[in-house]
Amino acid sequence: MGSANKTLPLILLLFSDLFICQILSEGVTKEEAKHLRDEVREMFYHAFGGYMKHAFPHDELKPLSCGGEDTLGGYALTLIDSLDTLALLGDRENFSASVEWIGKNLRFDINKTVSVFETTIRILGGLLSAHLIASDYNTGMRIPSYEDELLHLAEDLARRMLPAFDTPTGIPFGSVNLMHGVDENESKITSTAGGGTLTLEFGMLSRLTNDPIFEEVTKNAVLGLWARRSRINLVGAHIDVFSGEWTQKDAGIGTSIDSFYEYLLKAYILFGDEEYLFIFQEAYRAAMLYLHNDPWYVEVNMNSAALVWPLFNSLQAFWPGLQVLAGDIEPAIKTHAAFFSVWKRYGFTPEGFNLATFKVQQGQKSYPLRPELIESTYWLYKATRNPRFLDAGRDMLASLQYAARCTCGYCHISDVEFHQQEDHMESFFLAETVKYLWLLFDLAAGPDNLVENGPYPYIFSTEGHLLPATPQVSLVSEHCSYLGAYCRSSNLRQETFFSEAARDSSTTNISESLTNTDAKILSRSDSRKSRASGLIKGYCPGLTHAQRYGISYVASDDSPGEESSSTEPDTVVQNSSTALMVSNQSSDSPASDADDDHKPREDQRAPQLDDETSQIVNVTSKEEV
Repeated sequence: MGSANKTLPLILLLFSDLFICQILSEGVTKEEAKHLRDEVREMFYHAFGGYMKHAFPHDELKPLSCGGEDTLGGYALTLIDSLDTLALLGDRENFSASVEWIGKNLRFDINKTVSVFETTIRILGGLLSAHLIASDYNTGMRIPSYEDELLHLAEDLARRMLPAFDTPTGIPFGSVNLMHGVDENESKITSTAGGGTLTLEFGMLSRLTNDPIFEEVTKNAVLGLWARRSRINLVGAHIDVFSGEWTQKDAGIGTSIDSFYEYLLKAYILFGDEEYLFIFQEAYRAAMLYLHNDPWYVEVNMNSAALVWPLFNSLQAFWPGLQVLAGDIEPAIKTHAAFFSVWKRYGFTPEGFNLATFKVQQGQKSYPLRPELIESTYWLYKATRNPRFLDAGRDMLASLQYAARCTCGYCHISDVEFHQQEDHMESFFLAETVKYLWLLFDLAAGPDNLVENGPYPYIFSTEGHLLPATPQVSLVSEHCSYLGAYCRSSNLRQETFFSEAARDSSTTNISESLTNTDAKILSRSDSRKSRASGLIKGYCPGLTHAQRYGISYVASDDSPGEESSSTEPDTVVQNSSTALMVSNQSSDSPASDADDDHKPREDQRAPQLDDETSQIVNVTSKEEV
């Protein structure tokens, strides 16, 4: 990865306790953090119980009137979206019962036209996350009677959405009928987020089913969008999926574009595909150069970078959290403070806040229980342990409890200035908003959950679903597991990794290796070194059981009694680690051709990470520290 492999000065350990300070906020003691965590837990069950009693199996709850409504496809949307939150809370009873009901009752052979984007992030992501938890003993939530029912449902659903990708650009239609495919009158206009926020769920499905088609079509969609970027590396908000022409050329990090950036970085972290990292680096650099008006972000014309709209919209609030994953902490802290000041002013973040007048944007006064600011608060506290973020979380919890809580759940706020309630509760309130709040306070209280103490590093989807970076998922490029994947032609057999101890000692046994800190970890960063050459396409050996569950290999002595002992090494359980290195090394790109008039002066440019000050996020599990 070039300069990204240099020794870099700043290391942020997001999945370990190595640099965890013990200081909490002056106002939030460790004991109070426990009480706040329990309060969030009660919040979840107030809303989840209201849904199950009054709305299930409809999609979503009407929390004021205590009824239900079908908003997506009529297939128990809120239950599916809540599955991994139940598992995270350790609720084995409700998790098992919900998985069993869905496996027996849910079907997708229905004459419904659904949003490809929403169905992917909410339904497909929810099914896959729950499957990965329910099928794995290492999660502590394994369901003995479970037989991959959710995975089969996920595959069926994804195949029903594949016709949406049949376009000249590879960018999918926005909607598809689950029984009949794309309607002949379907709009050819889709959003950048809608076409570019599918890679995690579809890519995960390819790795679990050994069918590359899902990953291929979603990556083609991303490449189709990126190929049509402007000369200054910005993308617009809406595009014609047939002609490839941008129909809305406003570039920003919020509405209609937001999660396009998010999935570029997360797809690299989860799958190890460096093409996603390269695109993210270029896109992020352009965003910081042209969209960042410190500490806010604005919308500009994608071609000229001329200011179009000085507006903070609530979907932008995910950005500081993404910057934590990218290792760019300082601007993340400043932007979070600006966004949170809006929350403090109104008790919530409105959908739109005008930066010219510093007032709520007319027609954008609502707060639909969005999680983005809470998500960024969690990530910033996780990275810095700064007590201000606990204070922010406590304030946001108080706002929700005081103004949004209603008879059977939590209500949309239709007007943040007057705190008027609306009879609707989005499924993402239980999938994301409550989840990130609970994780924040659990982290402060002394974490005891699947994310912080589980067997794998987890990536959160844009809907907050837990996707584990297991070797089966993350090492496919090195040890192919499906027909048509690319594999190294030089050595199709599994490589043997030797620890330093193994080289120096004539005998190695499992008990010694478990405590040997010199043992070499089977990691993506190690195995990527030879990825660039010697690839063939075809059938390659799949992952071994050891690789599938994160086991490293050390040398072993020949055992006279075993014929294969000379070629088969002993296995030693080790957890995998992933190092994310976001380099800001300049590279040839269309942005280099941009007119100088479009570029800010040197003293106005956003701070960038040069080769010597690039930052690393080392994603590692606690057991390795």
